[in-house]
Amino acid sequence: MPNDADRFEVPLYSVAEAGRYLRVPTSTFTTWAYGYARRRPPVRGEPIVTARPATEHGEAVVPFIGLAEGLVLAAIRRAGVPLQRIRPALTRLSEDLGIAHVLASKALYTDGAEVLYDFAESQGDTPEARGARELVAVRKGQRVFGDIVEAYLQRVDFAPDGYAQLIRLPEYQHADVVVDPRRGFGQPIFSHGGARLEDVLGRFHAGEQLAEVAEEFGVPPDELEDAVRIASKPAA
Repeated sequence: MPNDADRFEVPLYSVAEAGRYLRVPTSTFTTWAYGYARRRPPVRGEPIVTARPATEHGEAVVPFIGLAEGLVLAAIRRAGVPLQRIRPALTRLSEDLGIAHVLASKALYTDGAEVLYDFAESQGDTPEARGARELVAVRKGQRVFGDIVEAYLQRVDFAPDGYAQLIRLPEYQHADVVVDPRRGFGQPIFSHGGARLEDVLGRFHAGEQLAEVAEEFGVPPDELEDAVRIASKPAA
């Protein structure tokens, strides 16, 4: 049984795998993990998800907590807000909430929208302020995240320490595919039956009939069909 520190320290995924699970291009996740530098005009973006130093052979470098941080960035990306516009607001989140790995914390879910709203108010009519405002909505007098970010945050279960401990991967319509560092060495599994996604899809792609694969692994056929559909789509 892994301990709590393993979620933060033990690399489980390559950058390509992490991007594939979150349905973002490998190049995008690479930028999140290792930052970027541009010469003209000179701009540098610091890393924003937890990862070990890059390797040349595609080894695992991203721990579970880095994948959880990436899930939130995937939501921001899906909402259409460029990361370079929201970076200052994310820095403010870390400073105001006073915790590390804020994107993987329950504090983001409970207090993050309020912090982003206040950041936007303090910045006036700047691109950074507009980016923060695009992520926040006001409902019944409360500042909350907009629908897209909220839907992604609902996919995270938190441990007693306040950090993510389970992720339901996005974009599936029927399949309940989860990432849980306590099960399957942190690889995506079907919640129903507990089979590894890679094993099930491998049998299907090897030529076995969908119904046979579903029965053998205990995966409902509609969930397997959904998983095949997602696996065949390029990351957007």
